[in-house]
Amino acid sequence: MTQLLEQLAALTGLRDRDALDAGLVAAVADLTRARRVAVHRVVGDEGAQRWLTRAQRGEASSAPVMVSMWTDSGDQPALDEQPAWRDCLLTGRPRTWRASDNLSLFPLPGQVGQGGVVEVVTERAPTPAQVRSINAVLAVVRNQLGLLDYSERDTLTGLLNRKSFDDSFYKAAIQPVQDLLPDGQAERRQTAPPRYWLAVLDIDHFKQVNDNFGHVIGDEVLLIVSQLMCSTFRYYDQLYRFGGEEFVVLLRCATEEDAFLAFDRFRSRVATHSFPQVQRLTLSIGFTDVRPGDTPVAAVERADRAVYFAKNHGRDQVRCLEALIRQGQLADDDKASDVEFF
Repeated sequence: MTQLLEQLAALTGLRDRDALDAGLVAAVADLTRARRVAVHRVVGDEGAQRWLTRAQRGEASSAPVMVSMWTDSGDQPALDEQPAWRDCLLTGRPRTWRASDNLSLFPLPGQVGQGGVVEVVTERAPTPAQVRSINAVLAVVRNQLGLLDYSERDTLTGLLNRKSFDDSFYKAAIQPVQDLLPDGQAERRQTAPPRYWLAVLDIDHFKQVNDNFGHVIGDEVLLIVSQLMCSTFRYYDQLYRFGGEEFVVLLRCATEEDAFLAFDRFRSRVATHSFPQVQRLTLSIGFTDVRPGDTPVAAVERADRAVYFAKNHGRDQVRCLEALIRQGQLADDDKASDVEFF
């Protein structure tokens, strides 16, 4: 009982989704003396969902091996290719059986579209006391995820809020992406490091929407824009509402051209969408490359410069700060990349 209480106390102190998955794996492994514990989460859009092994610990490991949510899941098993995992998740009931190993599955809580299962391989079938301990750990994780959703997400749109931006920026843009090999050993891809792009998206003339149609319609417009964002960008792109009519996207892709196409595709979707009463809306979008040693404030300031340029040159367009500087339309202001000391 003391060990369980210690594990639960440790979990309640975690304020990060990655840390929670790692803490969950460590707690279950310690409580069951399991040969292997793994967290498999469902990722991807409806109809193209896949399993991503987010964290796992084997007999030889002292700490869980983590995989970033930015990992491309294209080579991971599809939802239906792991029917046992799928059925455990959908029914919400644990499953235990004996094959070559004593393998148990427990449904795993998660934000919308990112639930999953905990896989536990033990020498013997888990005892009733061990099953109760695992369920207690899962209950604490579920509660912690609920608290994170409450503190990290915008209440109107459900997107991430500004409060959560800094941590996500450093984690997603600076931390290298890792993949798990089939034997559970982690390695980094021997390819060029991933590139990240930060965009600020601003609804054109949004004040007129509130003035002409009222704040209820204005809120509905914001909600629809957020829904279009979720259906346009990939599951692992970080989507934020910074307040009012301003949104932010943190995107991973290889080139400036790819980033431009992704942002322009969303601009076009909004421009061609029929909004209630308002009918037509447009966006001005500015984006910038996330640079080595970058800070959230510096990156947002650079993207804002591109947004202001777009708004002053016709609106309903996407502008890249680096392209504007190359074309001589904006001056290079490299101080935005410097670390500031307070």
